[in-house]
Amino acid sequence: MLALPIFLALASGFVVVGVYTERKVSAFMQDRLGPMETGKWGLLQLFADLLKLLQKEDIVPTAADRRLFLLAPAIIFASVFAGFAVLPLSPDLQGSGASVGVFYLMAIVSFDVVGILMAGWGSNNKYSLFGAMRSVAQIISYEIPLGLTILCVVMICQTLNLQTLSFQQGIYTHETNYLFGLKALGIDVTGWGGIFSWNILRNPFLLIAYVIFFICTLAESNRAPFDLPEGESEIVAGFHTEYSGMRFALLYLSEYAMMLLVSFLGAVLFLGSWNTPLPNIGPVRLADWTSGAPGTLWGNLTGGFWLLSKVFLAVLLQMWVRWTFPRVRVDQMMYLCWKVLTPVGLVLLLISGIWRLLMV
Repeated sequence: MLALPIFLALASGFVVVGVYTERKVSAFMQDRLGPMETGKWGLLQLFADLLKLLQKEDIVPTAADRRLFLLAPAIIFASVFAGFAVLPLSPDLQGSGASVGVFYLMAIVSFDVVGILMAGWGSNNKYSLFGAMRSVAQIISYEIPLGLTILCVVMICQTLNLQTLSFQQGIYTHETNYLFGLKALGIDVTGWGGIFSWNILRNPFLLIAYVIFFICTLAESNRAPFDLPEGESEIVAGFHTEYSGMRFALLYLSEYAMMLLVSFLGAVLFLGSWNTPLPNIGPVRLADWTSGAPGTLWGNLTGGFWLLSKVFLAVLLQMWVRWTFPRVRVDQMMYLCWKVLTPVGLVLLLISGIWRLLMV
């Protein structure tokens, strides 16, 4: 139960770090300074924004469905935060040891679609409803290739437990001898561990699966270039057009919490989870003292460090993509999902099944 307060503090505190970082990252990419006036280097800008939101009136439109309108932000945030319940943070620190953690995570995160639709419909605003419908279509569509890439990992690892997936990518139990057919070539990499035990290298096709996974998570999080539900030039601000004050802040918090959640999931499924990337090669056995050995304080500290490092690296990549690529059109977004990512995901699933049979 200790992990849940940690994840709540992490998700809430990430907004402070994430918003400031994104402003500075985007400013660097566009050759400008970003926030500089409020506090040293603009460090207090987010707190100034929060103070402004606290002072804003919580307005409910007269013609809106009051119950749906007020409940929607809470449902969106609750569905996103509930996904953290099954994530491992270190070898001994995990919210829930559910044996079907991957299935639970996919199911509970999908529930935010209900909250988005409630926000759009309850606002009684055509722009809000239009934005909500585009968001629902986008999220439901991209869940198909997202689920296929996750199934590839599940098929290779033969488990739905996220902590078991983490241990399989460490120096304890792994199948790195099959890496790119090295065993057939007479090369023994047993005991190397580190990055050589990560799923993106255990099966060479899972590297492609991770690229598809990352693209789909951008769409699931409504991040550019898939931020169509919030296309300001087209539909004002999407499903949250009518929201103000702290309810708008809660929706904003949910978006950044979703960024963090999908980055955690990607790190656990593909990037070795809390395991060190340093392999045991040569006389200096780096992975021995930088790996998350279970049952030790040092192991849990290093495990948490490596996992959070991978997570924040994925978040930075999301920010990089946002400020690099322009927003796609609706037809381009659907074409990419149904005619590119889904067929490739099906092929990868077939290859993963054949790969697993050959490994038995």
